[in-house]
Amino acid sequence: MDPTFVAQGLLNGVLFGGVYSLMAVGLSLIFGVMRVINFAHGDMMVWGMYLAWLLATHLGLDPYLGFALCAGALFVLGLGVQRSLVDRIVDAPHETQILLLLGVALVLENGALMAFGPDPQRVRSPLALSTIWLGPVFVDVARLVTFGVAVGLTLALYLFLARTDVGKTLRAAADNGYGARVVGIDVRWVYAVAFGIGAACVGAAGALVAPILPFQPSTGLGISVTSFNIVIIGGMGSLLGAFVGGLLVAVAESLGAVFLAPSLKELVSFSLLILILLFRPTGLFGRRL
Repeated sequence: MDPTFVAQGLLNGVLFGGVYSLMAVGLSLIFGVMRVINFAHGDMMVWGMYLAWLLATHLGLDPYLGFALCAGALFVLGLGVQRSLVDRIVDAPHETQILLLLGVALVLENGALMAFGPDPQRVRSPLALSTIWLGPVFVDVARLVTFGVAVGLTLALYLFLARTDVGKTLRAAADNGYGARVVGIDVRWVYAVAFGIGAACVGAAGALVAPILPFQPSTGLGISVTSFNIVIIGGMGSLLGAFVGGLLVAVAESLGAVFLAPSLKELVSFSLLILILLFRPTGLFGRRL
């Protein structure tokens, strides 16, 4: 095996890991605060991709500038889904939560199918055609910018949770919902904000990845499965675990494509998942937010 191919695969994996981390952070935040698994997470990301595509196609807005609008739109969508649907089943058995959110996922997928059709789309950006050579390997500028923005957003979310009053109420509700109610925190509002922020994270991730990967309405299922893989590896409810897990899964898939075949890249990441479950069932950083 040519060491250059291995180094190129490792570099591509690290750069793409930023997007994996951002989309997993949103899922982990929702679970950490509400103990609800958002099975519509991947389909929300697909809508973030389509919003980026609409902004680029009709307004000429580059997705690396328009991701904030996509995140804002998905925040509103997440807030609405939580207040109108999820809030009614927060304390219900897990199977009820799963069925409801699978239903939301199907509605989002079929809504995208009706609105945009089944054909794959891809957002065009000048950055997607740019590369920087570092000796024998090259850096895809689009992936580099995506990595930088994704890491910046993840760091901003961490600071928001650690330093702001709203962030502290989120952490209080995650640690002890009953105690938070006793001291006067509106836990239902906190849950809605957490769900909205989780949806905003995946909306931003969708906009950032739209120039790199083609997408269509059915793409959401694969994204949800990958997100669950990352969150379980990192530890359910752990933001640090979601970030590290995103990098690990992206590198594992990239190196799997180098050593095996591109179609077998997920074999490596899911083998990693099995090993983690065998030797550390709570994940690498498994603890509550």
